[in-house]
Amino acid sequence: MRNQASFKVAQASSLSTAGRAGIVRTVAVLAAALLGLTACHSNTGAFDPFNQADCLRSIELLDQNGRQVNLSSLKGKPVLIDFIYTTCPGECLMLTQKMARVAARMGSRAGSDFTMVSITVDPEHDGPAQLAAYAKAQGVDDRRWRFLTGEPASIDRVLRDFQLRRKRAADGSVEHIDGVFLLGPDGHELREYDGQVAKASTMVSDLEKALSQTKSTGAAAGGH
Repeated sequence: MRNQASFKVAQASSLSTAGRAGIVRTVAVLAAALLGLTACHSNTGAFDPFNQADCLRSIELLDQNGRQVNLSSLKGKPVLIDFIYTTCPGECLMLTQKMARVAARMGSRAGSDFTMVSITVDPEHDGPAQLAAYAKAQGVDDRRWRFLTGEPASIDRVLRDFQLRRKRAADGSVEHIDGVFLLGPDGHELREYDGQVAKASTMVSDLEKALSQTKSTGAAAGGH
């Protein structure tokens, strides 16, 4: 089930729809160009960021081991982040497996050169114990990957920074968030992904670029 957090994909698609409608004939050529650009990006499920906010503000959460984690403490390295919940019937497992493939391809750099984070969108039911059990069931190395929970108000604050919000279906079940986000060392988005479409290899390629840029920036700063 897709929720409104297929977010920017919907925004990009709206450009294409407007172009195809041909309401304003004088911009037909421009609309066609935008359609081609959008299709190019959407084929990979990867998008340039729309959100310019700091997504790693000072918000206190708990990891799967019960340790306090302030999101702002994750700054300084790229961060790959998604949103899941432990009773999710399928889509969250798919996202976790995709993130696990990224971790496997990045090897020892996962957790050392960049941080992997999954945040629950069901904090009322997902405490540290539930997240630890979920991580163990997925074969996750928790030394390299943090699963976070917190007070519902804190989770809502985090989601707002990503321009997302929690929603429940009529039956009370939690709606899925398909987005995966690559943040730079400053906490701002570098790339956004439709987790249903984007491949692990695409995320790895973007991570490699982010790490290379981070290394170059650090070297330049050290030279002054």
